[in-house]
Amino acid sequence: MKYTASFTARIKSCSVLAVFYGFFNKNDIKQQSYTGKDAGLFFLDPWPLTPYPVSMTSDLTSAPIPYLVRRLAIPAGTGFFFNTMFNVVDTWYGGQLSTTALAAMSISFPVFFLILAVGSGVSTGATALIGNALGRKDHEEASTYLSQALSFALVHALLLTATGLALAPHIFDLMGAKGEYLSHALSYMNVIFAGSSFFLLNFVMNAILNSHGNTLAYRNFLIGGFFLNLVLDPWFMYGGYGVPALGLAGIALATIVIQCTGVCYLFTELSKTGSMPSFHFRDLKPRWNYYRELFRQGFPSAMNMMTVSLGIFIITWFVGRFGEQAVAAYGIGTRIEQIAMLPVMGLNISTLALTAQNFGAEQVDRIRETVRVSLRYGMLLAVSGTIAALLCGRQLMGFFTADQTVIDIGVGFLSVEAYVLPAYVLLYIPISAMQGIKLPIFGLVIGLLRQLLGPAVIFPLCTTVFGLGLFGVWWGIFGIAWSAACIVVLYVNRTLAALERDMVSTV
Repeated sequence: MKYTASFTARIKSCSVLAVFYGFFNKNDIKQQSYTGKDAGLFFLDPWPLTPYPVSMTSDLTSAPIPYLVRRLAIPAGTGFFFNTMFNVVDTWYGGQLSTTALAAMSISFPVFFLILAVGSGVSTGATALIGNALGRKDHEEASTYLSQALSFALVHALLLTATGLALAPHIFDLMGAKGEYLSHALSYMNVIFAGSSFFLLNFVMNAILNSHGNTLAYRNFLIGGFFLNLVLDPWFMYGGYGVPALGLAGIALATIVIQCTGVCYLFTELSKTGSMPSFHFRDLKPRWNYYRELFRQGFPSAMNMMTVSLGIFIITWFVGRFGEQAVAAYGIGTRIEQIAMLPVMGLNISTLALTAQNFGAEQVDRIRETVRVSLRYGMLLAVSGTIAALLCGRQLMGFFTADQTVIDIGVGFLSVEAYVLPAYVLLYIPISAMQGIKLPIFGLVIGLLRQLLGPAVIFPLCTTVFGLGLFGVWWGIFGIAWSAACIVVLYVNRTLAALERDMVSTV
């Protein structure tokens, strides 16, 4: 094995707007050796009429890293923005029903996160394995992993539906939901669990497209889903045109209808990549060696996401001790936090895809550059989110509710959480890189530390022993996040340095 430095790039300074919208010097791009559709036109055209050529979407091992990070992250970040706006619409309509309905949606989020955790695990494993195969130029193996990932997702979706419908009442009861509060929560989550197959299929098809360097298709689905949700939410919630008034369950049904539409659209886009020249249902027959690899790569990532769900459960439990309004405020505050972190979520996607292919191609220098460039962009964006949360927190909370107590509690949450946003950048991007080099277990270890062990120790100390009350929860989140971020940065830096030494030693 021969190790050579494949590319050294100068990272150009750029403003926050330049990072988000991707304005850059097209002449620099045109000087590179790769061919295909003009990179500048691709970036400036938000609605390309034709799919990007396979030669450009598949190979992430040669073009300049800063360009590839922007090319992948901006569509992904845009998609995440509209996905969060989708959730904002749901939250807003839930608030129109009642504060109890809004609190029911907030308490449902940790349970809903179970679906996201399973989907994230399956999709992360698929992206890493397919990306590694593409980096090695082994297209046959990549195609096999594609069909097996779809099969793997379907199996887990059926298990998730059955388990979720059976256990949801007990979980909500454990979280303290009673009476109408419990009824609202179950009416929402039962519909979501029934349609979990659509969620997981969309997760996996997006992962496959990401591994090929295509983040546009999922972006388009999320944008379309947002606008469709603006119509379906009030229709299904209040009824009309032959549809009965379904209340909070109508919001959930609108989500499932949109996810079903997404399955059809993304499968069509996937067929255009050339990675599956023909599809037969027999290709979905489980092949246990591929299932084993998907499980080995996906399980730690799923469990890492599961720890996030458990962490939210723990936070919600501690916050719930201060009343229903505190839970509602925390739910709104986390929505606002998600909006602030959206561009960083796009960087996570680009980091995973780039790291996976370049690890398969044995180009560790490009992996390190990917992490460095992504962290620089991410910090600029996180600091912008911090400033916005501090300056506009009350106005943002007021958009979701007119309850002054909920607003006041939410402003207190944002006044602390704003300073945690840069720590999330240091957590998420390096862990995505570790997943790309097939070391997903590290993310799980950090998740257990940050979501379970840390809160179990720190929250009681801050809320009770130190007498900080509800603010003890907020400051506990701050301390835990920054401690975990420092550990991640040190570990990932040492891991990449060791990987480089291993490469050099084989020359």
